[in-house]
Amino acid sequence: MARVHLSNVDKSYGSIKVVHGINLEIEDNEFVVLVGPSGCGKSTTLRMIAGLEPISGGEISIGDRVVNNLPPRHRNISMVFQNYALYPHMSVRENLGFSLKIAKQSQAEIDKAVDEAAQILSLTEYLDRKPGALSGGQRQRVAMGRAIVRHPEVFLFDEPLSNLDAKLRTQMRTEIKKLHQKVKSTIVYVTHDQVEAMTLADRIVIMRDGYIEQVGTPLDVFETPVNTFVATFIGSPPMNLLPGRVMNAQVALDGGPVVPLPDQFVGKVKDDQAIILGFRADNLMPVGYSMPMEGTHAEFDMNVNLSEPLGTETLLFGSLAGKEVMAKMLNPRPVKNGERLPFLLDLTRCHLFDADTQQSLR
Repeated sequence: MARVHLSNVDKSYGSIKVVHGINLEIEDNEFVVLVGPSGCGKSTTLRMIAGLEPISGGEISIGDRVVNNLPPRHRNISMVFQNYALYPHMSVRENLGFSLKIAKQSQAEIDKAVDEAAQILSLTEYLDRKPGALSGGQRQRVAMGRAIVRHPEVFLFDEPLSNLDAKLRTQMRTEIKKLHQKVKSTIVYVTHDQVEAMTLADRIVIMRDGYIEQVGTPLDVFETPVNTFVATFIGSPPMNLLPGRVMNAQVALDGGPVVPLPDQFVGKVKDDQAIILGFRADNLMPVGYSMPMEGTHAEFDMNVNLSEPLGTETLLFGSLAGKEVMAKMLNPRPVKNGERLPFLLDLTRCHLFDADTQQSLR
């Protein structure tokens, strides 16, 4: 396998720039996920790595080769698309071996590669079926198998699970993770689904408007988002964000309660500084229905406007400082709309962002 290196890579369509000088190093055998909202440039970046889109500036290397001017077939990559791109008139066996047949490999080599891929992806019993006789998940495994037989340096996945239902997506996430462990491959994977990104990636690359906002492990980007965009994009439900101001070692929320300044921000903010307080639903819980809070916390009452029972926990929607916020109730009981409950906010898990730049103040 191989490293993938992007250096100051730009992409423009006429006068419209869609990727802005991004830099990214993907290590050998690493599983990297590009994630972001529609139009952020993630698929365009993947297609530039594949050679399906010419770059407008910068340099892309795969292994020790600069591939800017190499056609896709010479980059030693394999790409898996969301629409499977299988030949409907061919059997699974023929689909898997087609690229090797075109490359004029011997039938013995083709059979060996096809059998190995079928075994890895549990497709052996389906080798003589046509794609039309397969489920969506099976067809996606065939598309993955067609990539495996070529033994590429890099696998590229472009939203491969978006056509599947929720149950199949969960199953296929597991299949792709197992594939990575078996073939020890470098994988670059594009999705708009942050759950996919969190569960699959060694590292996540979060993109917005053609820029890279943050690169890190799933835990890094969840626990230490660099700005409010990452804070609300990563994590389900998204992080609560409340505007306020630092006053006398406290945070005065606009139109709401005053809470102590979290210890982790002492010395990092100035008095009268406009900030945004961020916290996740897991860090705001009703008294008596919360995780133990060992550090500093704040307590206040809040009306519950809506509740969503989820079994062992309930998601609560309330109003705080004039904004809707989400909280979690563990070992829940029924909660009536409009019911007022005392809540605990774990200040040790809170975030502060600059109100003007939206950047983290850590």
